[in-house]
This record gives sequence, C-alpha cells and structure tokens, in this order.
Amino acid sequence: MVYEVLPVGPLQCNCSIVGDEASRECMVIDPGDDIDDVLARVRKLGLTVKQIVVTHAHIDHVGGAMKLKAATGAPILLNHNDTALLGMLGEQAAWIGVQDPGRVLVDDSARDGSTVAVGNISATVLHTPGHTEGSICLYFPAEKTLLAGDTLFAGSIGRTDLPGGSFPKIMRSLHNIVLALPDDTIVVPGHGPNTTIGRERRSNPFLLGR
Repeated sequence: MVYEVLPVGPLQCNCSIVGDEASRECMVIDPGDDIDDVLARVRKLGLTVKQIVVTHAHIDHVGGAMKLKAATGAPILLNHNDTALLGMLGEQAAWIGVQDPGRVLVDDSARDGSTVAVGNISATVLHTPGHTEGSICLYFPAEKTLLAGDTLFAGSIGRTDLPGGSFPKIMRSLHNIVLALPDDTIVVPGHGPNTTIGRERRSNPFLLGR
C-alpha cells in the first residue's frame, strides 16, 4: 500500500492518500484544503485518484472536495446523515474565517458496512456518529489501520458541541465500534499524531473508567 498524510488548511486536517502499488489507483480522504499540494503529491507518487472519501461534513475536511473532483473526475463519497451539515458550509466558513467553498455535490453515500476500494486495497466504512451525525471511520483490516476522522484522537475525542454533535452518541460509537478493533490497530486521526487502539484504551482520559 502507498500511504501518505498531508496536514491541510488552517486547522491542519490530516488528508490521506491511500494507493495500490500494482494498479497505481488511489483514494483521497478528507481533502479539506490545499488541493494543489494534494495533486502535486499524487502526481509525484504516480497515482490516479479514483475516489474522494470524506469522513464528515465539516469544512476543514470537505472544503476542497469539489476542486479535487474537478481536477480528477473522481466521485465524492460522504455519509448521507451529514447532508444537513453539508448545507451549512457558508456558516462554517464564517466560523473559522475562510472562504466559502460553495456547494459540494456528493456522488454516493458512504454507508455503514460498505466497502471503498482502489485496486487490491479496501476499507470498511464504519458509521460512528457523535462528532457529527454522519461521521465515519475507514477500517483497513489487511493493514490494521483505522482512519478515524474526528471521532478519536491521540489522548482525546471529537468535540460534540457543534451542530449534529452528541456526547452520548460519540461514546457509544467509541465503545461499541472503535474500541472493538484489535489493540494493535494504527489510528490515523483527523488532526494530530497517530496512535493505536490499545494506547487509547489504556490512557485516553475520555475512555478510562467507562
């Protein structure tokens, strides 16, 4: 597997490029901003973008999706439960002082239990509501890797005080879905450094004693 992470935009969202070495196809996860840099990295790696997957409809994760789609023709996948939040990109842009990216047209829903794949690389979509109603994680079982979006961070969890957020829901998602994965699973959060399921189970203050 070809795998690279680029922190993009003012909030330094972790945009992931996941590619198959044989087919040279890739998916881009959470292209929130700096799309010229993302495209340059894709070209340097000799890859072709076949899918754009967005873990949730916050502007720092989805803001550059249409620009990437225009450049590559790749479809955009986002869980349908975040449709209302997707319609608030103008308000979200005002919250953090960035330009409104305009309307984002989603091609298909990243539904719970569905599979996203490029070449021989595949991931299962895990619907993990709480940070937003449509938040998802992508689990790559062969690589023992979870792209967690803003559901789980190293030492923390996603905030739940924005529209569509729910603390009870994120806790259910974490305990019933995320922490059900093996301890040696590498976790790539939506922001900040990588961690593992085992490390967060043992030391994350939001998860201890619950």
